[in-house]
Amino acid sequence: MYGLIGKMTSQPGQRDALLGLLLQGTRDMPGCLSYIIARDSRDEDAVWITEVWEDEASHHDSLQLPSVRDAIAKAMPFIAGFEPGVVTNPVGGVGLPSRTD
Repeated sequence: MYGLIGKMTSQPGQRDALLGLLLQGTRDMPGCLSYIIARDSRDEDAVWITEVWEDEASHHDSLQLPSVRDAIAKAMPFIAGFEPGVVTNPVGGVGLPSRTD
């Protein structure tokens, strides 16, 4: 499995608009096992995205999907910045297959 955790900051006061746009592009992504978009509880403009994919290629391929590309294009005006993300190696959990390697 391949995982990513990232933090995005919206333009001031635009977090909910950004959340709505991000959620539009997250349906029907082959290879996606989990895609969670969450509000930061301490920063009113921050969004956390936690992803789990079957493999890195599935994530890469998702960025070419028309629905994802459209959501990204619509969301860009609402985004103030990104913090460096973290790549993870998920091993399982609620809703995910177990993995021991």
